[in-house]
Amino acid sequence: MTHLLHRSIQSDLPVAARGEGVFIYDRDGKVYLDASGGAAVSSLGHGHPDVLKALHAQLDTIAYAHTGFFTTEVAEKLADRLIEDAPEGLDKVYLVSGGSEAMEAALKMARQYFVETGQPGRRHVIARRQSYHGNTLGALAAGGNALRRTQFSPLLIETHHIAPCYAYRHQHEGESLENYGARAAGELEDKILELGEDQVMAFVAEPVVGATSGAVPPAPGYFRKIREICDRYGVLLILDEVMCGMGRTGTLHACEQEGISPDLLVIAKGLGGGYQPIGAVLLSGRIFEAFEQGSGFFQHGHTYMGHPMAAAAGLAVQDIIRRDNLLANVMAMGAHLTDCLAQRFGQDPRVGDIRGRGLFQAIELVENKETKAPFDPAFKIHARIKREAMQRGLMVYPMGGTIDGREGDHVLIAPPFIATKTDIETIVDRLGAAVDAATQSIGRA
Repeated sequence: MTHLLHRSIQSDLPVAARGEGVFIYDRDGKVYLDASGGAAVSSLGHGHPDVLKALHAQLDTIAYAHTGFFTTEVAEKLADRLIEDAPEGLDKVYLVSGGSEAMEAALKMARQYFVETGQPGRRHVIARRQSYHGNTLGALAAGGNALRRTQFSPLLIETHHIAPCYAYRHQHEGESLENYGARAAGELEDKILELGEDQVMAFVAEPVVGATSGAVPPAPGYFRKIREICDRYGVLLILDEVMCGMGRTGTLHACEQEGISPDLLVIAKGLGGGYQPIGAVLLSGRIFEAFEQGSGFFQHGHTYMGHPMAAAAGLAVQDIIRRDNLLANVMAMGAHLTDCLAQRFGQDPRVGDIRGRGLFQAIELVENKETKAPFDPAFKIHARIKREAMQRGLMVYPMGGTIDGREGDHVLIAPPFIATKTDIETIVDRLGAAVDAATQSIGRA
C-alpha cells in the first residue's frame, strides 16, 4: 500500500536506498548500474563528494531567497559560468526548476520579444513530429510526441509540426545524408510560407532527439540550413538541449557540433546532475535588449526560480566537469560505447539502427532488419527489455512509439560522464542479455 501516485499505478518499484558513482543500491541490497543517468540526468553519477560539500556549504549560508526581493552570489556565479561557456550571442540566463519550466519560459520569451518589438502578429510555433519538449501544457503543445499529446489535445495551444530529421526512417534510397538534411530542413521554409512569413515566432528543435526517438542525430548541414531559414524570415530559433546538452554529446552544448547558435537555448537535466532540480534558458542579447528597452521586465516567474541550493548544485557540477576534463572522457567512452554496440548488435537481426553521439546513444529494435519493419506494438518490446535489464542490475531507458507515437521500439543509453571502459562493457553485455531474453519471451530468438 502506498499513498504516492506513481508513474505507473500497477508498478511494484524497488526502493532506492543509496547511490555511489555509477551505481544505485536498493533497500534489499541489489546493485543497479545506472546506464541511463535516470533520464540522462546524472552526469556525475551519485554521491559525488564535491557536489555534496558545495550543497552543505550553501545550506549553511542561505537555502532560499525569493528573487522578487534578492539575488544571491551563487546564482550570479552560475549565470556567469553559463554565459562564459555559452554559444556565441547568448548573454543572459533565466534560472528555473527543470526542463518543462524552461521551455515554457522560452516560448513566452519568444512571444514577448515580438510584442515588445512591434510584431504582435507573430504567434505561431513550429516544431517537429517525434520530438519532446516537456509535459506542461505549453511545452507539450510544442512537442511532437503523439502518445503524450493525444488526451490533452483540447487543452493545448495551436502549434505546427514538420517531419523530424530522422535519416534511418526518412532518407531516400540513393539520397546523400547532406541532400536529405537539406530536404528535411526545407519543410520549415514551406511551413513558414504556408502560415505567413510574418506570423511565425519560433521554431523549436532538439539538436539530438532524446527519449521520443532515441538519440537521433541531425544530418550534416541540417541545422545550418535551419538557422539560415529562421534568419531569412525573422523567426527565433529555440534549441531544446534539456536531454542532449551540458556535455552529454561530448561538447558542453550539442549545437556546437552543428556550428550554429540559437536565439534561445533551453537546458536542464545535466546542468545540476540530479543533485537539485534546476533548468535554465540562455537568451540572446537582442531578446534581452527588447525587454530592457521596452516594458523593462519579463512577464513571467516561478517561486523557486534562481533557488540558491539548485544554483549551488549546478555550479558545482559544472566546476567538476571542467576541472576533471570529463568532456574528454565523454568522447572517449562514447567512442568505446559505439564500438561495443557495433560489436554486440551490428549483425543482430533484431537491431536496425545504432546511433547517437558521446554518451547519448541508442539502438532501435526491428522485427525485420531488411524492411525495417518494427515489432508489433502489442508485444511492448521496450517494456520487456526494461524489465529484463532491471533483473540483471542494469538501468537503461527503453521507449515505444519510436516511429510515429505508436510503432517502433528503442533503448536509450546515457551513462554518467565518469563511466569507465569496464562500465561500458558491462552495460552492453547486460543489455545484450536483456534484449535476448525480451525477444525470446515473444518467440523471437
